[in-house]
Amino acid sequence: MAEVAVSTVVTKLTELLVEQAAVAAVSVSQLAGVREQVENLKNELGWMQSFLRDADAKQEGNDRVRMWVSEIRDVAFEAEELIETYVYKTTMQSSLDKVFRPFHLYKVRTRIDKILSKIKSISDRRETYGVVVMTRDDGNNSNERLRHWRQPSPYSEEEYVIELEDDMRLLFTQLLAVEPTPHVVSIVGMGGLGKTTLAKKLYNHTRITNHFECKAWVYVSKEYRRRDVLQGILRDVDALTRDEMEKIPEEELVNKLRNVLSEKRYLVVLDDIWGMEVWDGLKSAFPRGKMGSKILLTTRNGDVALHADACSNPHQLRTLTEDESFRLLCNKAFPGANGIPLELVQLKSLAKEIVVKCGGLPLAVVVVGGLLSRKLKSSGEWKRVLQNISWHLLEEQEKIARILALSYNDLPPHLKSCFLYLGLFPEGVNIQTKKLIRLWVAEGFLLQEGEETAEGVAQKYLNELIGRCMIQVGTVSSLGRVKTIRIHHLLRDLSLSKGKEEYFLKIFQGDVAGQSTKARRHSMHSCHDRYDSLKHNAGHSRSLLFFNREYNDIVRKLWHPLNFQQEKKLNFIYRKFKLLRVLELDGVRVVSLPSLIGDLIQLRYLGLRKTNLEKKLPPSIGNLQNLQTLDLRYCCFLMKIPNVIWKMVNLRHLLLYTPFDSPDSSHLRMDTLTNLQTLPHIEAGNWIVDGGLANMINLRQLGICELSGQMVNSVLSTVQGLHNLHSLSLSLQSEEDEFPIFMQLSQCTHLQKLSLNGKIKKLPDPHEFPPNLLKLTLHNSHLQKESIAKLERLPNLKVLILGKGAYNWPELNFNGEGFPQLHILRLVLLKELEEWTVEENAMPRLENMVIDRCEKLKKIPEGLKAITSLKKLKIIGMPVEFEHKLRTKDLFDFTNTPVIESTTDILAID
Repeated sequence: MAEVAVSTVVTKLTELLVEQAAVAAVSVSQLAGVREQVENLKNELGWMQSFLRDADAKQEGNDRVRMWVSEIRDVAFEAEELIETYVYKTTMQSSLDKVFRPFHLYKVRTRIDKILSKIKSISDRRETYGVVVMTRDDGNNSNERLRHWRQPSPYSEEEYVIELEDDMRLLFTQLLAVEPTPHVVSIVGMGGLGKTTLAKKLYNHTRITNHFECKAWVYVSKEYRRRDVLQGILRDVDALTRDEMEKIPEEELVNKLRNVLSEKRYLVVLDDIWGMEVWDGLKSAFPRGKMGSKILLTTRNGDVALHADACSNPHQLRTLTEDESFRLLCNKAFPGANGIPLELVQLKSLAKEIVVKCGGLPLAVVVVGGLLSRKLKSSGEWKRVLQNISWHLLEEQEKIARILALSYNDLPPHLKSCFLYLGLFPEGVNIQTKKLIRLWVAEGFLLQEGEETAEGVAQKYLNELIGRCMIQVGTVSSLGRVKTIRIHHLLRDLSLSKGKEEYFLKIFQGDVAGQSTKARRHSMHSCHDRYDSLKHNAGHSRSLLFFNREYNDIVRKLWHPLNFQQEKKLNFIYRKFKLLRVLELDGVRVVSLPSLIGDLIQLRYLGLRKTNLEKKLPPSIGNLQNLQTLDLRYCCFLMKIPNVIWKMVNLRHLLLYTPFDSPDSSHLRMDTLTNLQTLPHIEAGNWIVDGGLANMINLRQLGICELSGQMVNSVLSTVQGLHNLHSLSLSLQSEEDEFPIFMQLSQCTHLQKLSLNGKIKKLPDPHEFPPNLLKLTLHNSHLQKESIAKLERLPNLKVLILGKGAYNWPELNFNGEGFPQLHILRLVLLKELEEWTVEENAMPRLENMVIDRCEKLKKIPEGLKAITSLKKLKIIGMPVEFEHKLRTKDLFDFTNTPVIESTTDILAID
């Protein structure tokens, strides 16, 4: 499997040639003297790529082809290492080194010639092994009428799940039974059988949500960490913030959770629990609670289920029938259609044969369906898929592995790289899509597509992996963007096994790194202090990612001098790993960075989020001129950023937010950052009027705090020229400041999200707002009563958040026909609000409503109950009487009963 390795090297060489061509226009390129040879190298490897798909298909049973493929991968790695080392040395050379530059140039040319010779030799043996060019459409009958099926958006809420009515009914009976002690309900079955899918369907059902006063879902997984599970449950029941939990010892978390749950009817889902010891470690956190409290667990092991509750009757999940499998396959292969379309009826018999091969396993059916949805709808194409799912005496799990591998093999090389990358993340984590996309861009996986940004291409790749069912959507933003994704553990296993074959990645979980591997990416999942053994891999490694969550818990308990000792164990990275493109230290407690960080000139991504960095960064960080992402969020002790950011001319994402006291950033020079796309938090300063803001022509997200009222107009007049900006957040520096009466917003036609924090003496009229505004957030605005009538007439507004101090009047009225497009409304900390009126036909599309600590509000408006589109109503921190009335009387007055969620303690009322 050399396709991924060669594809990655070719993409990186292309990127390097483009970069150096731009440099050569203004100064001396580092490729001067070898550019033509590098171009030849890229072309030769690119030509070899065209044969690798066929070779990869043939190597399974052919040792000679396997060796041939391995040689191609090795020569690609050799080329990558040679060119990157040369670029590094020419960049870092001293005046003395320049004397010897002709000699170095000669050596590099000689080595490139040797590599080109190797490639020719490898290529000459190709025909001997019967390897031919294979295109993605190879083998299709050209006379056959083929067409691609239109693909739906991956953000669609429609879930193609086959209803297992009998299973649902039996589990409803168990979950809704009111018993005096907490009862464990278990769903048991092998991996890929749909345990989690069924549990989610139950968890999100209106009957379940309205029956339990609080509920929580936590993914346990094989990599179980007790603290993570406890924190996950506490987060879901809104008992503590993330920052509060970080400071609390583990046993105190247990006590806190017991106290929160003890007086409520609760439901806690423990998804994918592997061992009895896991249950033994968690059971003390679950009190008796109110009658009817339940714990729902999913497991592959029936003994675990009985160990958790010997009196329970674990529900053994069955496989799908052939008819159910057929319907599920059609839903996935033809999304949006009701079965196989009439004009493609010839595929029906093939579809039925395919589902028989899937053995009733939902995951297998879904993945094959996702594969078929991307294939041409022809008998020939579907027969090839059917032929590749051939087995006779394989175990069930091996059958699934074969099916998943089939779907992986169908991916183009760039998507294979993106998929394999997911294996670097710990099992069971929700992966932030923004972070993932930035990492993909930094790694150089992406093909250039016209004028599209690399991030835009990465988003398309993400959508395609979702559409192919290789990854799952986790959470979605208020405007429909996928915020987090997950990967099924079986697909993660696939990414790890293929990644190991490809020398793509290596995971460390407390094991000693030992001998050198050829792996290009290393991920640390443990707190063990054996990092120095990583130095054996310095020559090959291009990415280091630390996910050692245990490390944080241990270091938190140590004295500061010991912290320094821990930090010193990481200093070898800056000395040895000179060719790193990605360094992710998220959560690793380093106190300072050495000046050697400036030697890592190939870095594209530097993640320092939640480190213990103190005082200021070393000025040498300005040497990182290839850096694309600098993440300094939640660096609570970092006081100042040196004024060298302007040197990072390729910077695309500068992330500075810290909730309490962000590092000083007002002094920064910014006028060179023309590639910057993301600047969600920065202090106001001279950079606004000195050309810094005006030059950020690629900016998409901007957040400025500590603004004076006078400076707001400068910002707004400038952002009118930033045609890519879609999200703007402005925060005034004091309560005395006001937003200007005539805010120039209507010319910001590109703006979709606007957040204003500060007094607004006169809200702009509807026609003065950005015409395409979708989301508006207001804090401390002190709006006049008549302002609501203006907001109601914003034609495209989908999300409105009225936060603390936004509206300080006791009465609030939403007029009929107002807010025609509003989907989400949040009222937060409106301390004076007592009466809220919603007239008929107001908010006709409202789906999600949150009322958060509006403590004087007496009741739910009658007009809200009449909104037929309302799906979810969340109540946070409201008086006991308010929720009691909502649950016992108001609930029955809703035209369509929404899901009710709350954090209110209604213990006192039964």
